[in-house]
Formats: sequence, structure tokens, C-alpha cells
Amino acid sequence: MFEALSSGFREAKNRLAGLTELDAKNIQPALVEVRKSLLDADVELGVVKRFLARVEEAALGQTVQTRVKAEGVTHKASASDVFVKICHDELVNFLKGDGRPAIRYASSGPTGIMMVGLQGSGKTTSSAKLARLLASQGKKPLLVAADMQRPAAVEQLKVLGKQIDVPVWNIPGATPVEICVSGLEHAKKEGFDVIIYDTAGRLAIDEDLMAELASIHTLTKPGNSLLVVDSMIGQDSVKTARGFGSRLELTGVILTKLDGDARGGAALNVLEITGAPVVFVGMGETTDKLEEFRPEGMASRVLGMGDVVGLMKDFEQVVDKKKAEEDALRMMQGQFTLDDFLNQIRMIQKMGSIRDLMDKIPGMSQMLPPGAADMVDESELSRIEAMIQSMTRSEKLDPQSFVREPSRARRVARGSGHTEQAVNELVQKFLFMQQMMGGFGQNLGMLGNIPGLKGLALARNARRAMKNGKMPAGMPDLSSLMGGGGLPGLGGMPPGLGGFPGMGGFPGMGGFPGMGGGAPAAPKMKTLSKSEKNARKNARKAEKEARKKGRK
Repeated sequence: MFEALSSGFREAKNRLAGLTELDAKNIQPALVEVRKSLLDADVELGVVKRFLARVEEAALGQTVQTRVKAEGVTHKASASDVFVKICHDELVNFLKGDGRPAIRYASSGPTGIMMVGLQGSGKTTSSAKLARLLASQGKKPLLVAADMQRPAAVEQLKVLGKQIDVPVWNIPGATPVEICVSGLEHAKKEGFDVIIYDTAGRLAIDEDLMAELASIHTLTKPGNSLLVVDSMIGQDSVKTARGFGSRLELTGVILTKLDGDARGGAALNVLEITGAPVVFVGMGETTDKLEEFRPEGMASRVLGMGDVVGLMKDFEQVVDKKKAEEDALRMMQGQFTLDDFLNQIRMIQKMGSIRDLMDKIPGMSQMLPPGAADMVDESELSRIEAMIQSMTRSEKLDPQSFVREPSRARRVARGSGHTEQAVNELVQKFLFMQQMMGGFGQNLGMLGNIPGLKGLALARNARRAMKNGKMPAGMPDLSSLMGGGGLPGLGGMPPGLGGFPGMGGFPGMGGFPGMGGGAPAAPKMKTLSKSEKNARKNARKAEKEARKKGRK
């Protein structure tokens, strides 16, 4: 979603290449590129001007030391590096707000959270997501269904509440104000420590809506008022933020649909207009896709630097660390089956969209061509999953059986609803990946002979291969997967991430269907002659007749 912003900052960095000092004249081309990218990302003009003024003020007069020695290590720097650092710091300052916690808990009684926003912004779903998140942190939340304006809003919240095992309060026929007041009394009586009010939305801001929200706020006195904003509405987020911010004391903003095609400008707009920081972001439709907002991570992703901390948090939520380490070790030894592959696919699906994961991997935006994120076919994961699930247990453990008996691919194709060619391509690329990962276990050297240190030797080989973009002797060069030049440093990745199919990698990259590229060919399926095909066909027919006779 940040591709437009990231490309603009990259172009700005290129404009400063070779400079040793930033002054009012030579910084202008870079600022023009940043301005264009911010406007393209739907950042409001006034916000753009204020941001650029801060960057220019911080950058002017910066003399860059091209070589800096610290603790015995010499570091290289350039004017473009300093410019990126300034942009990063100003983005963080733009996004971080006043530094207060996302939720301000009451010292006594239930903590009130009032959710406000326009219809279609994702307010009801965000209420359920927030309740689930707080419940996972040991809180006892109560949801209050006070949106009587939209048909089925109450029923939707009840369904979501049942899914996450959080009770929903509502009084049929009562007004939204009466429902919220009675819900607060119920929360006090039953010992709930958090109460979340899902208030009514409108298609546009009007006086009736604001009067209703003001009454609820006055009578329930929630300590938190969160504005839910659809990140895909772009500059309309400015109008929405101003409308609610002028009548309510907003304590925070929830940005929804950040996993979609949003250009990202709303994140900069709402904080600058309302003064209320972004506290949570919605990254998907399911109730577990709500994340606490991290300004540093967002700024890094905008600048194309990835977000390793966010990636680690996603990983820790869906993966057992011990099992991941065991899986990684087995992969390095070449003991990687299609069952393991299927588990990796499901892990990726739990972590979120591939596009979001690509945003968080450092260096990924520079490694891929412009527009590459739009080429990712998210449904490819589901297609691969369907084909693997149509295989027998023995086929998953021994994919070479498809090479020995090509008719197996025909059966899997019929069972999964895909073509025989698609099944053969999947098996070929998996066999190549299996062979590639097994190469890490070769030539371990003396380190591998020491009891208990074989895993360390494997990790050493993996790290060396990643760093150099080379495979151990006898194995294909990894750079052929990524168009030359090897792989960027991914040394900080946790155990198990090395198993992403296709990054060797993500499905749809480095050769898996969906993004082109193409991995080097694995052993090809044996092509049968016409006479061989007829012989096998007659043999199957004879077996079928024999079984029929045996049943008589």
C-alpha cells in the first residue's frame, strides 16, 4: 500500500547522490519528488507543505561526513542517507502523537471506549477486533450495540461477539443513548472492566449524529473516544477528521483496510488535522487482524526500509518457536515434505496478506521492480493448498512419485479442479526448492562433526549463502532466483521464515505462479511415448476387469 510513497522517497534519495552537503538549492529536486509522492498518496496539501517545511529546516546546512569511525568500525554515509534519516525522523514525529498509551484505563470502574465514524468505515468490525485484542490481554470487555441507524448492525455485532466469546449488550426498541447508559450500569454490576460503545454512523456528518454522540459522551463519560477512519477514502479523511474532531475530544484514531489498495495518505492526514494519534490499524477482515500502531514501523515502511519488529510480532503470534526451529533444521537437511510446505502456506495466511509481509521485509521494495506488489496473486496460496490437499499421504512425503508415475498428476488435477500442467509445475518447483534447501546441509566441515553443533553449522552455511547469494558446492546460484546480485541481508529473520516457499520464497515469487520470474528447472516429468501410454492404459483396464471378476 505504500509503494507510491516509497518510490517517491527513493527517487528523492537518488537526486542527492554524490553530494556532501545539503543546501537550499541542491535539496529542492529531492523535495519536489517527496511532494509529488505525498500528493499522489492522497496526503492533504496543507499537511504536505508543513511536512516539507520541517524536513527542509532540519536538512539545511547539514554537512555530511562520508566516513565515520565508531568503536573501531568505519561507517560510510552520504547526503542521501542523511536526507532519508531526516525524513524518517519527521515521519515518526508526524505520526507518534503525544506518546500516551493507546487505551487510557480508568482508575476505578469500567474503562469506556466510544467508537465513532462514518458508515462503511469498519466501525462495528473494529469494535469486535478491539474487544478480542483486550480479552487476549486479560481484560473482561463488554460490547454495546448502539448503532440503531444501520440495518443489521446490532445483529452483526452479536455474531462477531459470539465468534470472539464477548457478550453484547442491547435493548430492543430503546434509543442509542438509553442503550449506552444502561450498558454502563450493566458493566458495573457484572464486573466488566472495559465497555466498548459501537455508536451509530452516517453516510455523512450531520447535526443529528453529532448531537447523539455528544449526549452519549456526556452521560457515559468514556475515557477514550476513537475515530474509525477508512484508509481508502484518501483526502476525504481530512473532512471526516475535522468534522468529528471539532465536536468530540478524540483520544485516538483507528485506521482500517490498510491491507488493501490504500495509498497511505490518511495516516498522515488524520493526526495532523485532529491532533489525535493513530492508535490501532486494521490489517484484514478477521477479528484477529488489529494491530497496535507503531510510528517507527510505519515510517520505515513508507521509506521502503521494512518493519522487522512488526514482522517478528506477526511471526510470534502464529508460530511455535520451538517447532519453527525444528522445521528450519529439517529443511536445511533436505527433509522438507509437501506437508511441511502446506503448513508454511497456512502460516503465511495467518500472518496476513503477502503484500503486507513484503512491505515489512527490509530491502524488498528496492529488490522488486515498480508495481511488483500489484502482481502478487493472493489466491495462488489457495490454489497450491487445494492441489496439495488432493494428494495422498505417500505423495506428500515422496513428491518424486510424480516423476516416476505421471498419471498421479492427472488424478490430483481432477481432484483439485486444476490443470495437470499446474500440478506438474508445483511439483517441479517444490523438488527444486527441496534440493536447494538440502544443499545447506552439505559440506558442514569440522563444526558439523561436534555433537550438538550440527544445527549451528547449518545456520552458518545458511547465513553465508544468504550473504553471498551463493549456494554450497554443487548447488545452483541463489542469484538466479532474484535476477542477479544475490539476496539482501535477511540475517535477522527468525527460524522458520527461511521456509517461506519461493524466496526461495513466497509463493508467486522467485518462480511460483503469480509473479513470473521462474526458478531453475527441477527434474522434468518423464514424457511417455504413444506406445507406452497405450500399454499403461491397457494395463489399468486389465486391472479393473480383474477386480470386477474378483467381486463376483
